Amino acid sequence: MMRLSRLFRFANAARLATYLIALWKLARHAETPTAAKLVALAVLAYAVSPIDLIPDFIPVLGQLDDLILLPLGVALAVKLTPKPLWEARLREAEVSREQLPKLWWGAAAIVLLWAVLFGLFVWWLVRVLAA
Repeated sequence: MMRLSRLFRFANAARLATYLIALWKLARHAETPTAAKLVALAVLAYAVSPIDLIPDFIPVLGQLDDLILLPLGVALAVKLTPKPLWEARLREAEVSREQLPKLWWGAAAIVLLWAVLFGLFVWWLVRVLAA
């Protein structure tokens, strides 16, 4: 039951934005372990991605994937990070909560990734239908 309450604490929408900013700062910090950086970047990519695992227009399930996957990703990144390092990034994020980082390159990378995946799907579909 303790883990469940911890998950809901991470899922608090107001705090989730602060955690995502802290993940951004964690991913850019030099002392962050590689595994934690990779998890932080994956969580951030999923958070800003316009395409979800389960589309949001599906009632309940569409919002449930964000409510579960994002906090679980944050929890995994926190677990992979030394405690003092995470606490320092979290304090920085709380101070700069009003100033969101400019992520133009990140948005461009996500759009490019989805465009490439869509292009590969179309290429595969054309090959299948032509055969």
